[in-house]
Amino acid sequence: MDSCDALIVGGGPAGSSCAWKLRQHGMQVTVLDKAPFPRDKVCAGWITPAVVQALQLDTEAYAKDRVLQPIRAFRTGLIHGGAVETRYQDAVSFGIRRCEFDDFLLRRSGARLRLGETLKSLTKRGGRWLVNGAISAPLIIGAGGHFCPIARFLGAKLGASEPAVAAKEIEFEMDAQQSAECRVRADTPELYFCRDLKGYGWCFRKGDYLNIGLGREGRLSEQLQDFCDFLRQGGRIPANIPDKFHGHAYLLYGHSVRKLLDDGVLLVGDAAGLAYPESGEGIRPAIESGLIAAAVVAEAGKDFRRQRLQIYASRLRARFGLEAAPVGRMVPEFLRNILAGALLGSRWFTRRVVLDRWFLHAHHPELP
Repeated sequence: MDSCDALIVGGGPAGSSCAWKLRQHGMQVTVLDKAPFPRDKVCAGWITPAVVQALQLDTEAYAKDRVLQPIRAFRTGLIHGGAVETRYQDAVSFGIRRCEFDDFLLRRSGARLRLGETLKSLTKRGGRWLVNGAISAPLIIGAGGHFCPIARFLGAKLGASEPAVAAKEIEFEMDAQQSAECRVRADTPELYFCRDLKGYGWCFRKGDYLNIGLGREGRLSEQLQDFCDFLRQGGRIPANIPDKFHGHAYLLYGHSVRKLLDDGVLLVGDAAGLAYPESGEGIRPAIESGLIAAAVVAEAGKDFRRQRLQIYASRLRARFGLEAAPVGRMVPEFLRNILAGALLGSRWFTRRVVLDRWFLHAHHPELP
Protein backbone atom coordinates (compact mmCIF):
# COMPACT_ATOMS: atom_id res chain seq x y z
CA MET A 1 0.00 0.00 0.00
CA ASP A 2 1.31 3.45 -0.98
CA SER A 3 0.45 5.64 2.01
CA CYS A 4 1.00 9.41 1.71
CA ASP A 5 -0.16 12.72 3.16
CA ALA A 6 -1.58 13.95 -0.15
CA LEU A 7 -2.36 12.32 -3.48
CA ILE A 8 -2.31 14.63 -6.50
CA VAL A 9 -4.15 13.38 -9.57
CA GLY A 10 -2.47 15.02 -12.57
CA GLY A 11 1.20 15.77 -13.15
CA GLY A 12 0.95 19.02 -15.14
CA PRO A 13 2.14 22.42 -13.87
CA ALA A 14 -0.72 22.74 -11.34
CA GLY A 15 -0.11 19.33 -9.79
CA SER A 16 3.68 19.43 -9.88
CA SER A 17 3.82 22.96 -8.42
CA CYS A 18 1.50 21.94 -5.61
CA ALA A 19 3.54 18.80 -4.96
CA TRP A 20 6.80 20.79 -4.97
CA LYS A 21 5.53 23.23 -2.35
CA LEU A 22 3.93 20.51 -0.18
CA ARG A 23 7.23 18.64 -0.17
CA GLN A 24 8.91 21.82 1.10
CA HIS A 25 6.45 21.69 4.01
CA GLY A 26 7.65 18.17 4.78
CA MET A 27 4.62 16.30 3.47
CA GLN A 28 4.77 12.94 1.72
CA VAL A 29 3.18 13.39 -1.71
CA THR A 30 2.29 10.97 -4.50
CA VAL A 31 1.42 12.13 -8.02
CA LEU A 32 -0.78 9.89 -10.17
CA ASP A 33 -1.06 10.55 -13.91
CA LYS A 34 -2.50 8.42 -16.70
CA ALA A 35 0.28 9.49 -19.09
CA PRO A 36 3.95 8.59 -19.00
CA PHE A 37 6.23 11.62 -18.93
CA PRO A 38 7.56 13.40 -20.90
CA ARG A 39 4.32 13.86 -22.82
CA ASP A 40 2.97 16.46 -25.24
CA LYS A 41 0.39 19.05 -24.18
CA VAL A 42 -1.71 21.31 -26.40
CA CYS A 43 -0.36 24.79 -25.64
CA ALA A 44 1.39 27.63 -27.47
CA GLY A 45 4.06 27.26 -24.81
CA TRP A 46 5.38 30.37 -23.17
CA ILE A 47 5.81 31.55 -19.59
CA THR A 48 6.04 35.05 -18.16
CA PRO A 49 8.65 36.33 -15.69
CA ALA A 50 5.98 36.02 -12.97
CA VAL A 51 5.93 32.26 -13.57
CA VAL A 52 9.72 32.10 -13.49
CA GLN A 53 9.68 33.91 -10.14
CA ALA A 54 6.88 31.81 -8.63
CA LEU A 55 8.71 28.60 -9.55
CA GLN A 56 12.12 29.94 -8.51
CA LEU A 57 13.29 28.76 -11.90
CA ASP A 58 17.01 29.00 -12.65
CA THR A 59 16.66 30.02 -16.28
CA GLU A 60 20.34 29.58 -17.10
CA ALA A 61 20.42 26.02 -15.79
CA TYR A 62 17.06 25.17 -17.37
CA ALA A 63 18.14 26.45 -20.79
CA LYS A 64 21.26 24.28 -20.93
CA ASP A 65 19.35 21.20 -22.06
CA ARG A 66 15.90 22.60 -22.89
CA VAL A 67 14.23 25.24 -25.01
CA LEU A 68 13.86 28.62 -23.28
CA GLN A 69 13.28 31.15 -26.07
CA PRO A 70 13.32 34.83 -24.97
CA ILE A 71 10.33 36.76 -26.35
CA ARG A 72 10.93 40.44 -27.06
CA ALA A 73 8.13 41.22 -29.50
CA PHE A 74 4.72 40.16 -30.76
CA ARG A 75 3.06 40.39 -34.15
CA THR A 76 -0.71 40.76 -33.74
CA GLY A 77 -3.73 41.33 -35.95
CA LEU A 78 -6.86 39.82 -37.43
CA ILE A 79 -7.03 36.64 -39.48
CA HIS A 80 -7.13 37.85 -43.09
CA GLY A 81 -6.25 41.34 -41.88
CA GLY A 82 -3.22 43.50 -41.27
CA ALA A 83 -0.71 43.06 -38.47
CA VAL A 84 1.03 45.28 -35.93
CA GLU A 85 4.46 44.51 -34.47
CA THR A 86 5.12 45.51 -30.87
CA ARG A 87 8.67 45.34 -29.53
CA TYR A 88 9.93 45.48 -25.94
CA GLN A 89 13.35 46.44 -24.63
CA ASP A 90 13.73 43.29 -22.55
CA ALA A 91 12.38 39.76 -22.67
CA VAL A 92 8.74 39.79 -21.52
CA SER A 93 8.18 36.04 -21.78
CA PHE A 94 10.03 32.82 -22.54
CA GLY A 95 9.04 30.14 -25.02
CA ILE A 96 9.08 26.59 -23.68
CA ARG A 97 8.21 23.14 -24.98
CA ARG A 98 5.57 21.66 -22.73
CA CYS A 99 6.98 18.16 -23.08
CA GLU A 100 10.21 19.45 -21.49
CA PHE A 101 8.75 21.98 -19.06
CA ASP A 102 6.12 19.72 -17.51
CA ASP A 103 8.56 16.82 -17.15
CA PHE A 104 11.13 19.08 -15.49
CA LEU A 105 8.64 20.42 -12.94
CA LEU A 106 7.30 16.97 -12.16
CA ARG A 107 10.74 15.41 -11.61
CA ARG A 108 11.83 18.42 -9.55
CA SER A 109 8.81 18.20 -7.24
CA GLY A 110 10.29 15.42 -5.14
CA ALA A 111 6.99 13.55 -5.08
CA ARG A 112 6.61 9.82 -5.57
CA LEU A 113 5.42 9.28 -9.12
CA ARG A 114 2.90 6.78 -10.42
CA LEU A 115 2.87 7.54 -14.14
CA GLY A 116 0.96 5.75 -16.86
CA GLU A 117 -1.64 4.79 -14.27
CA THR A 118 -5.32 5.69 -14.59
CA LEU A 119 -7.55 6.45 -11.63
CA LYS A 120 -9.97 3.54 -11.63
CA SER A 121 -11.54 3.57 -8.18
CA LEU A 122 -11.98 6.07 -5.36
CA THR A 123 -13.50 5.22 -1.98
CA LYS A 124 -13.25 6.64 1.52
CA ARG A 125 -12.54 4.60 4.62
CA GLY A 126 -12.06 5.97 8.09
CA GLY A 127 -11.13 9.49 7.01
CA ARG A 128 -8.72 8.34 4.29
CA TRP A 129 -9.17 7.96 0.56
CA LEU A 130 -8.34 4.65 -1.07
CA VAL A 131 -7.42 4.95 -4.76
CA ASN A 132 -7.16 1.95 -7.08
CA GLY A 133 -7.03 -0.23 -4.00
CA ALA A 134 -3.35 0.68 -3.70
CA ILE A 135 -2.93 4.31 -2.56
CA SER A 136 -4.11 5.67 0.79
CA ALA A 137 -4.25 9.41 1.60
CA PRO A 138 -6.34 11.79 3.75
CA LEU A 139 -6.30 14.43 1.00
CA ILE A 140 -6.76 14.29 -2.77
CA ILE A 141 -5.93 17.21 -5.05
CA GLY A 142 -7.46 17.13 -8.52
CA ALA A 143 -5.01 18.51 -11.09
CA GLY A 144 -5.99 16.46 -14.11
CA GLY A 145 -7.09 19.28 -16.42
CA HIS A 146 -10.52 19.90 -17.89
CA PHE A 147 -11.51 16.21 -17.80
CA CYS A 148 -10.05 15.57 -14.34
CA PRO A 149 -11.74 12.56 -12.71
CA ILE A 150 -11.68 14.34 -9.34
CA ALA A 151 -13.67 17.23 -10.83
CA ARG A 152 -16.15 14.64 -12.07
CA PHE A 153 -16.23 13.10 -8.60
CA LEU A 154 -17.16 16.53 -7.19
CA GLY A 155 -20.06 16.76 -9.61
CA ALA A 156 -18.68 18.49 -12.71
CA LYS A 157 -20.85 17.81 -15.75
CA LEU A 158 -18.05 17.52 -18.26
CA GLY A 159 -19.19 18.83 -21.63
CA ALA A 160 -22.83 19.03 -20.58
CA SER A 161 -23.40 22.51 -19.18
CA GLU A 162 -19.96 24.09 -19.30
CA PRO A 163 -19.09 26.62 -22.05
CA ALA A 164 -15.65 25.21 -22.72
CA VAL A 165 -13.12 26.67 -25.14
CA ALA A 166 -11.69 24.19 -27.63
CA ALA A 167 -8.15 24.40 -28.99
CA LYS A 168 -6.11 22.48 -31.54
CA GLU A 169 -2.37 22.70 -31.89
CA ILE A 170 0.65 21.09 -33.46
CA GLU A 171 4.34 21.45 -32.60
CA PHE A 172 6.97 19.91 -34.84
CA GLU A 173 10.65 20.16 -35.68
CA MET A 174 11.17 21.78 -39.07
CA ASP A 175 13.58 20.39 -41.62
CA ALA A 176 15.98 22.69 -43.47
CA GLN A 177 13.49 23.54 -46.24
CA GLN A 178 10.65 24.22 -43.84
CA SER A 179 12.89 26.39 -41.70
CA ALA A 180 13.91 28.45 -44.73
CA GLU A 181 10.26 28.96 -45.72
CA CYS A 182 9.14 30.02 -42.24
CA ARG A 183 9.11 33.82 -41.83
CA VAL A 184 8.11 33.75 -38.16
CA ARG A 185 10.97 35.00 -35.99
CA ALA A 186 11.85 33.06 -32.86
CA ASP A 187 11.64 36.08 -30.55
CA THR A 188 8.30 37.26 -32.01
CA PRO A 189 5.23 35.04 -31.55
CA GLU A 190 2.36 35.89 -33.90
CA LEU A 191 -1.25 36.18 -32.67
CA TYR A 192 -4.22 36.61 -35.01
CA PHE A 193 -7.76 37.06 -33.71
CA CYS A 194 -10.97 35.74 -35.23
CA ARG A 195 -13.18 38.58 -36.43
CA ASP A 196 -15.92 37.70 -33.95
CA LEU A 197 -13.33 38.00 -31.15
CA LYS A 198 -14.31 34.57 -29.82
CA GLY A 199 -10.81 33.19 -30.21
CA TYR A 200 -7.41 33.56 -31.81
CA GLY A 201 -4.72 31.61 -33.57
CA TRP A 202 -1.02 31.62 -32.86
CA CYS A 203 2.20 30.82 -34.62
CA PHE A 204 5.32 30.54 -32.48
CA ARG A 205 8.82 29.52 -33.50
CA LYS A 206 11.23 28.08 -30.95
CA GLY A 207 14.48 27.54 -32.75
CA ASP A 208 13.79 24.76 -35.25
CA TYR A 209 10.45 23.93 -33.62
CA LEU A 210 7.24 25.52 -34.87
CA ASN A 211 4.01 25.65 -32.89
CA ILE A 212 0.73 26.46 -34.67
CA GLY A 213 -2.71 26.43 -33.09
CA LEU A 214 -6.09 28.03 -32.61
CA GLY A 215 -8.49 28.20 -29.69
CA ARG A 216 -12.03 29.54 -29.64
CA GLU A 217 -15.58 29.10 -28.51
CA GLY A 218 -17.83 27.47 -31.06
CA ARG A 219 -16.86 25.81 -34.35
CA LEU A 220 -13.15 25.12 -34.51
CA SER A 221 -12.13 22.86 -37.42
CA GLU A 222 -13.18 25.21 -40.24
CA GLN A 223 -11.61 28.18 -38.46
CA LEU A 224 -8.35 26.27 -37.98
CA GLN A 225 -8.11 25.33 -41.64
CA ASP A 226 -8.86 28.91 -42.65
CA PHE A 227 -6.19 30.17 -40.24
CA CYS A 228 -3.54 27.82 -41.63
CA ASP A 229 -4.45 28.89 -45.19
CA PHE A 230 -4.06 32.52 -44.11
CA LEU A 231 -0.60 31.83 -42.68
CA ARG A 232 0.50 29.98 -45.81
CA GLN A 233 -0.79 32.69 -48.14
CA GLY A 234 1.16 35.28 -46.18
CA GLY A 235 4.32 33.19 -46.29
CA ARG A 236 4.41 32.96 -42.51
CA ILE A 237 4.65 29.16 -42.32
CA PRO A 238 5.98 26.42 -44.63
CA ALA A 239 3.68 25.16 -47.36
CA ASN A 240 3.86 21.60 -46.05
CA ILE A 241 3.20 21.11 -42.36
CA PRO A 242 1.96 18.01 -40.53
CA ASP A 243 -1.82 17.72 -40.58
CA LYS A 244 -2.32 15.86 -37.31
CA PHE A 245 -3.39 18.57 -34.87
CA HIS A 246 -4.09 17.64 -31.26
CA GLY A 247 -7.16 18.85 -29.37
CA HIS A 248 -7.73 20.24 -25.90
CA ALA A 249 -10.56 21.88 -23.93
CA TYR A 250 -10.58 24.23 -20.97
CA LEU A 251 -12.83 26.56 -18.99
CA LEU A 252 -12.35 30.30 -18.71
CA TYR A 253 -12.22 31.75 -15.22
CA GLY A 254 -15.63 32.97 -14.17
CA HIS A 255 -17.44 30.59 -16.51
CA SER A 256 -17.02 27.51 -14.38
CA VAL A 257 -19.72 26.25 -12.05
CA ARG A 258 -17.44 23.57 -10.69
CA LYS A 259 -17.30 22.79 -7.02
CA LEU A 260 -13.73 23.56 -5.92
CA LEU A 261 -13.49 21.57 -2.70
CA ASP A 262 -15.06 19.24 -0.20
CA ASP A 263 -13.92 17.21 2.77
CA GLY A 264 -10.43 16.03 1.88
CA VAL A 265 -10.59 17.26 -1.74
CA LEU A 266 -9.34 20.31 -3.68
CA LEU A 267 -9.22 21.22 -7.39
CA VAL A 268 -6.39 23.23 -8.98
CA GLY A 269 -5.53 24.50 -12.46
CA ASP A 270 -7.72 23.64 -15.44
CA ALA A 271 -9.59 21.13 -13.28
CA ALA A 272 -10.89 24.16 -11.36
CA GLY A 273 -11.56 26.21 -14.54
CA LEU A 274 -9.00 28.97 -14.00
CA ALA A 275 -7.74 29.93 -17.48
CA TYR A 276 -7.51 33.70 -17.99
CA PRO A 277 -10.72 34.81 -19.78
CA GLU A 278 -8.97 37.27 -22.11
CA SER A 279 -6.18 35.05 -23.44
CA GLY A 280 -7.10 31.53 -22.38
CA GLU A 281 -3.68 31.13 -20.76
CA GLY A 282 -3.66 28.37 -18.21
CA ILE A 283 -0.04 27.98 -17.11
CA ARG A 284 0.21 30.91 -14.69
CA PRO A 285 -3.21 30.33 -13.08
CA ALA A 286 -2.42 26.62 -12.81
CA ILE A 287 0.89 27.19 -11.06
CA GLU A 288 -0.44 29.90 -8.78
CA SER A 289 -3.49 27.85 -7.79
CA GLY A 290 -1.22 24.91 -7.01
CA LEU A 291 0.95 27.06 -4.76
CA ILE A 292 -2.09 28.66 -3.08
CA ALA A 293 -3.59 25.22 -2.46
CA ALA A 294 -0.32 23.99 -0.95
CA ALA A 295 -0.24 26.94 1.45
CA VAL A 296 -3.83 26.27 2.55
CA VAL A 297 -3.11 22.58 3.06
CA ALA A 298 0.03 23.31 5.09
CA GLU A 299 -1.91 25.74 7.30
CA ALA A 300 -4.65 23.17 7.84
CA GLY A 301 -2.30 20.77 9.55
CA LYS A 302 -4.01 17.41 9.30
CA ASP A 303 -7.52 18.82 9.40
CA PHE A 304 -8.79 18.57 5.82
CA ARG A 305 -12.48 19.10 6.49
CA ARG A 306 -14.33 21.31 4.03
CA GLN A 307 -14.70 24.12 6.56
CA ARG A 308 -10.93 24.19 7.06
CA LEU A 309 -10.19 24.17 3.33
CA GLN A 310 -12.83 26.77 2.41
CA ILE A 311 -10.28 29.58 2.61
CA TYR A 312 -8.79 28.18 -0.62
CA ALA A 313 -11.81 29.38 -2.62
CA SER A 314 -11.58 32.81 -0.97
CA ARG A 315 -7.89 33.12 -1.84
CA LEU A 316 -8.54 32.16 -5.45
CA ARG A 317 -11.15 34.92 -5.74
CA ALA A 318 -8.78 37.39 -4.12
CA ARG A 319 -6.02 36.40 -6.52
CA PHE A 320 -7.91 36.21 -9.80
CA GLY A 321 -10.51 38.88 -9.13
CA LEU A 322 -14.16 39.17 -10.02
CA GLU A 323 -15.66 37.06 -12.74
CA ALA A 324 -15.15 38.57 -16.18
CA ALA A 325 -16.63 37.82 -19.58
CA PRO A 326 -14.20 36.98 -22.39
CA VAL A 327 -13.57 39.67 -24.93
CA GLY A 328 -15.96 38.34 -27.54
CA ARG A 329 -18.86 38.66 -25.11
CA MET A 330 -18.08 42.21 -24.04
CA VAL A 331 -19.16 43.64 -27.38
CA PRO A 332 -22.52 43.23 -29.15
CA GLU A 333 -22.13 40.82 -32.05
CA PHE A 334 -23.05 43.31 -34.79
CA LEU A 335 -20.21 45.62 -33.65
CA ARG A 336 -17.48 43.03 -33.39
CA ASN A 337 -16.35 43.01 -37.01
CA ILE A 338 -16.28 46.80 -37.08
CA LEU A 339 -14.43 47.26 -33.81
CA ALA A 340 -12.04 44.34 -34.15
CA GLY A 341 -10.13 45.83 -37.08
CA ALA A 342 -9.97 49.31 -35.56
CA LEU A 343 -8.84 48.19 -32.11
CA LEU A 344 -6.29 45.64 -33.29
CA GLY A 345 -4.91 48.14 -35.77
CA SER A 346 -4.17 50.58 -32.96
CA ARG A 347 -0.60 50.35 -31.69
CA TRP A 348 -1.60 51.82 -28.32
CA PHE A 349 -4.50 49.40 -27.79
CA THR A 350 -2.43 46.45 -28.98
CA ARG A 351 0.42 47.16 -26.59
CA ARG A 352 -1.39 48.46 -23.51
CA VAL A 353 -4.48 46.26 -23.59
CA VAL A 354 -4.03 43.17 -25.80
CA LEU A 355 -0.44 42.41 -24.84
CA ASP A 356 0.35 44.07 -21.51
CA ARG A 357 -2.99 43.25 -19.88
CA TRP A 358 -4.57 40.30 -21.68
CA PHE A 359 -1.51 38.20 -22.49
CA LEU A 360 1.32 39.33 -20.21
CA HIS A 361 -0.76 40.40 -17.21
CA ALA A 362 1.93 42.96 -16.48
CA HIS A 363 -0.48 44.78 -14.14
CA HIS A 364 -0.93 41.65 -12.02
CA PRO A 365 1.62 41.48 -9.18
CA GLU A 366 3.69 38.39 -8.67
CA LEU A 367 2.41 35.84 -6.20
CA PRO A 368 3.79 36.66 -2.71
